[in-house]
Amino acid sequence: MTDAFTDARLTERRNPRTLGIDVASPLEIVDLIGAEDAGVAAAVAKARVEIARVVELVEEAFRAGGRLLYVGAGTSGRLGVLDAAECPPTFGSSPEMVVGIIAGGARALVRSVEGAEDDVNAGIAVMDGERVGPNDVVIGIAASGTTPYVRAALSRAGTLGARTAFVSCTEPPPLLRDTCDVCITVLVGPEVVTGSTRMKAGTATKLVLNTITTGAMIRIGKTYGNLMVDLRAWNDKLVDRSRRILMDTTGLDRDAAGRIIEAAGGSVKLAIVMARRGVGREEAERLLDEHRGVLRLVVGDPPPVRAS
Repeated sequence: MTDAFTDARLTERRNPRTLGIDVASPLEIVDLIGAEDAGVAAAVAKARVEIARVVELVEEAFRAGGRLLYVGAGTSGRLGVLDAAECPPTFGSSPEMVVGIIAGGARALVRSVEGAEDDVNAGIAVMDGERVGPNDVVIGIAASGTTPYVRAALSRAGTLGARTAFVSCTEPPPLLRDTCDVCITVLVGPEVVTGSTRMKAGTATKLVLNTITTGAMIRIGKTYGNLMVDLRAWNDKLVDRSRRILMDTTGLDRDAAGRIIEAAGGSVKLAIVMARRGVGREEAERLLDEHRGVLRLVVGDPPPVRAS
């Protein structure tokens, strides 16, 4: 039970371990923040079952041609947009496959938009505007658990038939517990600076979102073992990585790897099938389609890690 001076939201409570942080030395500040951050991964691990359930829901959505949509405000919204933006270059996914939505729109990514998180009508409207439907999963992100924009969006998404999940760092309201398919609650405790949820809560949220998208993408065949075979080589570093992956999985030298990747239209996954099965691009595409894009089913197990 809380008294009149204690906020019911864990993220808004004062941290007794950092009361003297304003008179601490730079090294002491670093140590205090580090000590608080040290428990974040363990707190995330306690929600492992719920996170895994959301991975399953997102996998099902992707296989049905649906999407994952993140909805948040402030730091939570920015983290959702960041995770969505990183999926295409990492997994070769369409930008429409994982969508990040932030209260206040694009300008809220770099500057606070007053009142955006309290606009319930905007939360409802954005779900309609995105044409959310039964094949989609909508994940609301609100560290404090109470953001009206997010709660309204989740309610509307559920009405439209989407599966819904909620990520927070304090106990969610009973209504969300009752209406969302999954609630991921990561209790990292009060922040170093009271209410600054860009810190421990933000770190925990990023871990959760990374795990959900990475897990779902792995499940639909976007990796070969732990290799990023569906990456899009948009810069010199990724071009080099593409060649090294093909060399590692086929034994080809760099020049031969480059030629096959070019013949595969830049697709590492197709290039591996072409090299390992000795087929052309069209047949490689057919084989991958036949096996739902799972490379291991087409060419067998990946080679072991080479000794360094």
